[in-house]
Amino acid sequence: MIRVMLVDDQAVVRAGFRVLLEQAEDIDVVAEASSGSSAVAVAARLRPDVICMDVRMPGGDGLTATREILAAAPESPPAILVVTTFDLDEYVFGALESGASGFILKDCEPEDLIDAIRRLANGYGLVDQVVTRRVISEFARRRPAAPPESAAAQQLTPREAEIVRLLAKGLSNNEIADELFIETSTVKSHLGRAMTKIGVRDRVQTVVWAYQNGLAPY
Repeated sequence: MIRVMLVDDQAVVRAGFRVLLEQAEDIDVVAEASSGSSAVAVAARLRPDVICMDVRMPGGDGLTATREILAAAPESPPAILVVTTFDLDEYVFGALESGASGFILKDCEPEDLIDAIRRLANGYGLVDQVVTRRVISEFARRRPAAPPESAAAQQLTPREAEIVRLLAKGLSNNEIADELFIETSTVKSHLGRAMTKIGVRDRVQTVVWAYQNGLAPY
């Protein structure tokens, strides 16, 4: 069972999400919070698997809450799904850089939200391929790639670095496999080892790391 926490300052939004999510047999909404500050306390107490986090809230924004929640649970952090009205809002980029695993729009289809939660619970950060590619493009525009000098970057093999670079371009595992003429299972193995070496939990954070450490495409 996937234990989910809802964070939004609008009670009607939380109620709507609860009704929607509890129709799924494998999802249990275990908590709600109306502000970022209260979300931090509730998350520390109940340890949900996935947190659906609004970003613009009075009494503590979702960006700060995301950072504090993840810092408080370094060994077994929840996956944080940013749920926003704006697909390219600056808060979204801040939340991703703070450690969120992905984001989705509030006006998404019900099945898309359920699928996003399931994917994050299973360690997959890239929720929507089309939206994710736009996010990656925006990262590239706003944050020029740094020189690849980090100690973590030097730990990667040439093949691992190549796969991380292609991931940062927005390619799926299948597309990376086609690009490199290798099996998809080989891509998954290399990417898994690379993620372990650089200390990230999912694909979204791998992309963020790539831009921060000079492995993103120019």
